[in-house]
Amino acid sequence: MFVDDALRARRSVRAFRPDPVPPELVSELLTLASQAPSGTNIQPWKVHVVAGETRARLEREVLAHRETLPADDSAEFPRHSKRKEPYVGRMRKLGKDMYSLIGVPKGDQAANWAQWGRNYQFFDAPVGLIFTIDKDLDAMSFLDIGIFMQSFMLAAKARGLDTCAQGAWNNYWTATRRVLAIPDDEYVVAGMSLGYADETAPVNTLVSEREPLDSFATFHGFEIPTVSEG
Repeated sequence: MFVDDALRARRSVRAFRPDPVPPELVSELLTLASQAPSGTNIQPWKVHVVAGETRARLEREVLAHRETLPADDSAEFPRHSKRKEPYVGRMRKLGKDMYSLIGVPKGDQAANWAQWGRNYQFFDAPVGLIFTIDKDLDAMSFLDIGIFMQSFMLAAKARGLDTCAQGAWNNYWTATRRVLAIPDDEYVVAGMSLGYADETAPVNTLVSEREPLDSFATFHGFEIPTVSEG
């Protein structure tokens, strides 16, 4: 698969088949992703890969935390800010489209809570990944780990696998830290589901819209060709 094809074909999958993913393949994907650039080549990414009983325990303990305790007081790192337009509108459009596909009516808080909880089941994917980063690194290293994650997702798509990057894992970082013995000097940044998409699931028909080029790109210093007449 060409990179262009992988970019167009990749989507956030929210329902997976139980088919196992061999550890050798996960290792191959991580090795490829490690070719991602990083500022001054510091390569700040760290990854906890979970499957089998460890994955099941992580799911159980995070969901138990979620049902019996409030969310952790805040994300481990500052990330919550007041969103404005056009970002709020894009977020709401995605949510409306997704919940319509899976039959969650507007205002049904119980169904909404249950669907959101599927994040902590990795949407039934056989493999989950938790990404961490040392706390003493600056904000640019978060950019680096994002590039690493995108590289991983494209490499996975090129091999017939699907993914869903999940910021939701940072909401219950205390349980995640405990289960995976993540050191206190690392932030739990995000998670990711990895496996084979369940193509029969309605939620996987969702294709999120993308803004046109002229809504986000400004060209400076380019000669604008004129169309000659005659």
